[in-house]
Amino acid sequence: MESTTTSLVALLQSVCVVMVLAYGLTRTRVFAEILDGKRTPKNLAVMAVVFGLFSIYGTLSGVSILGSFINIRDLGPALAGLLAGPLAGLGAGLLGGAHRFTLGGPTCYGCTLSTILAGLVGGLVYRFRDGRLLTTTQAVALALCIEAFHMAAGVVFGTPVATALIVVKSAAVPMLVANALGMAVFVGIVRNVVEERRTRAAKEAIEGELRVARDIQMGIVPRMFPAFPDRPEVELFALLDSAKEVGGDFYDYYALDEDRIFFVIGDVAGKGVPASLFMAVTMTLFKAYARPERGPVEVVSRVNDKLARDNETGLFVTAFCGILDLRTGRLDYANAGHNLPVAVRPGGTTALLPPLGGLVLGAVPDFPYKIGTLTLAVGDTLVVYTDGVTEAMDGSNALFGNERLLEACLLDRHRGPKELVEGIFQAVQAYAGDAPQSDDITILAVRYQGGAASATTLDDSMGSGI
Repeated sequence: MESTTTSLVALLQSVCVVMVLAYGLTRTRVFAEILDGKRTPKNLAVMAVVFGLFSIYGTLSGVSILGSFINIRDLGPALAGLLAGPLAGLGAGLLGGAHRFTLGGPTCYGCTLSTILAGLVGGLVYRFRDGRLLTTTQAVALALCIEAFHMAAGVVFGTPVATALIVVKSAAVPMLVANALGMAVFVGIVRNVVEERRTRAAKEAIEGELRVARDIQMGIVPRMFPAFPDRPEVELFALLDSAKEVGGDFYDYYALDEDRIFFVIGDVAGKGVPASLFMAVTMTLFKAYARPERGPVEVVSRVNDKLARDNETGLFVTAFCGILDLRTGRLDYANAGHNLPVAVRPGGTTALLPPLGGLVLGAVPDFPYKIGTLTLAVGDTLVVYTDGVTEAMDGSNALFGNERLLEACLLDRHRGPKELVEGIFQAVQAYAGDAPQSDDITILAVRYQGGAASATTLDDSMGSGI
């Protein structure tokens, strides 16, 4: 006669095999539909057959003793009932019980009955709980109750009773422990699967909402080009590529009056939803405060003061805005902690504009911003961008930098704003290669095509360049 310990080890090995197979079952479409409440005849039949086979395996892998078996046969039907209801549980129980009945032995009738009832009881618990899965503690308690009935039925219906009693005494501890442990483990597996599905569903819902948010965000950024089709004096093109579904970069442009246009580019510190909301607020403020009677310094001052008040989030924005006079090419601008724009002349210097020392928006109210002035000659282009361009990194985390930006601008200095912007973007992408995009990339170029202007003013106003 096998010792209790030896029998328990054998049953635990069987439990491991069943749990591995059952885990594979949890990854099937049928199981997913069962969890979704789609208890179709086909799905119920599949569950009955699969768990019925688990029941048969529980018998065959058991320990033989006096013509009976120490086994985990009841585990399959009970699990089928708990997961899919009485029909699946009863079907699995009938398969496992019929197989057990053919093997005979002193506990044949009691074991067969208990296997059938194990599936039915599991199904009734399913009905009573409206399909809600048991907790681990409840699963252990149910398994112990089923196996206690199994022991009692083996004695009551055993023939001869003395032999049946010996079998039950030898089987009691291994079967109680193994079946309870198997039930607990599988319920734990299913609970993890359910939680995983909930997490995945929540993630998909969030991703869907972020896609909608991106569409909304991109919808408030102007994307109609040419930007001013009725004004041949100016060409403007912009590109925004977010590192995530939503980001904090933005640009905007509009006519202030018949002869002047306003444009702005900005970058909110941070990424994701908070940055996108702060970006939308900032864009709205610029549009609200940009008026024909106000210069760029007054506009950024008003936006800064509004953002700085009650700024509990601590977010801030770098921004560059300018007002271009289409009659003269005069550009008045203000820089609030933003990257230095690049002035591009088709036949001359390509250089960064000098710094003005402006503070980021939203940090300190009443900051005294300075105005910058630049006169664009015919064919001159101003390129403004966010730090996603110069801080783009390659595989070794080296930055794209200002020098590469100037080289890209110089290479395409004879081309229009659209080609110039796309050329810069392609240069950044080629430099980064397979490295993940770490920040939003936004580029805006405005070319003056109007009347005559001083050919030397631009060179005199620019900083270092190539």
